[in-house]
Amino acid sequence: MLIEQAVNVQKEWNSVCNSVIYDKPKFIACTQNKMLLSNLDTISDILHGYNFTAEKYIEEDGSVTLSLNEIDIIENGNSEKEAKKNLGNAILEYSLDYYNDYDLYSHAPNRKKHIPYIFKALIIDDPDKIGEIIQCQSGKN
Repeated sequence: MLIEQAVNVQKEWNSVCNSVIYDKPKFIACTQNKMLLSNLDTISDILHGYNFTAEKYIEEDGSVTLSLNEIDIIENGNSEKEAKKNLGNAILEYSLDYYNDYDLYSHAPNRKKHIPYIFKALIIDDPDKIGEIIQCQSGKN
């Protein structure tokens, strides 16, 4: 059976952690609830297919506005690079707010689908790197 009982995991905590870090994730049952214990590299691999994409708009003043497709966040900058950096900051800030109030955000119908993007941003944990991976496509002004 794949699922280990929480009471056994607790007794062998160090061994379980080492196994999860160096071998594979563990499925754990605690009463009627089930969970997955994994290292962040594996979770990052799982989230690999979730990408941040944005519509790019060139404003009349020459600045660039990016509108994130996955989450309703819009940022502007003097260049695409600056707008991406600003959007990376906004994504990480939103992700931290989401995580800190997870019970509220994760149950809101319009925000539930944000979960993989939130965890992706939290694992990256660097607004510049988040900004760098945003894929932009031209929007229509």
